[in-house]
Amino acid sequence: MEFKSTRDKSCCRICSRIGHQSLHNSVDEALLLKRKAEEVQFELNGRCIYLVGMMGSGKSTVGKILAEVLGYSYFDSDSLVEQAVGMPSVAQIFKVHSEAFFRDSESSVLRDLSSMHRLVVATGGGAVIRPVNWRYMKKGLSIMLDVPLDALAKRIAQVGTASRPLLDQPSADPYTAAFTKLSLLAEQRGDAYANADVRVSLEELAAKKGHDDVSQLTPTDIAVEVLYFSSRLFLCFYFCKELFMCKWHITLSPMHHPLENNFPLM
Repeated sequence: MEFKSTRDKSCCRICSRIGHQSLHNSVDEALLLKRKAEEVQFELNGRCIYLVGMMGSGKSTVGKILAEVLGYSYFDSDSLVEQAVGMPSVAQIFKVHSEAFFRDSESSVLRDLSSMHRLVVATGGGAVIRPVNWRYMKKGLSIMLDVPLDALAKRIAQVGTASRPLLDQPSADPYTAAFTKLSLLAEQRGDAYANADVRVSLEELAAKKGHDDVSQLTPTDIAVEVLYFSSRLFLCFYFCKELFMCKWHITLSPMHHPLENNFPLM
């Protein structure tokens, strides 16, 4: 008895259903992303978005998606430093010059970007350690991508550490070495990352979507979450502003509201 033909047809039908479902999911993701972008675009009013987070947290990938859906331009601050210095990598800048030299160049790049509009900027993992950089980033909206250290170490161990000078150390176990160094950096930078306007926890997002691991999240999933929390932030601000102005209405003449015209949005 010949089963081959029937089996092949069954496989084709299964693959067709899987392919159709995958396409359907992709279309749904794209529509949701577009809708969330439309919700936050008015409130952004051209402000720049700065993505912060540990190395390997996906800032570049998510940043490009956000830039495309918002109609913004995308920049990677590390790449801009490399161009400004005339060297092919951050690792080489560290080696030839120093980390301090790189940080100075990084601050100069962020200062220049802060004078522009309609940008999504993926910052380097250590950009948060200098207070002056926060002064530049606070001219826009700063968003932290919070990824579990275990997931970060796995990602970095898979792709290698040659391009990451703070992690590039000889080790027989790349994962353990990466996890140890990332844990130290997270401890050192924890308070600095807390300055971000929005924190997007990939661990919480994965749980909300019923995933066992953050690696199951797509970059679009994360971009949608960034836009969702950005919209919530603006909504919260406007609510607080209205509440604040309501209190002024109670105590002041309706013709005298000194903060009415210059209450900062961010």
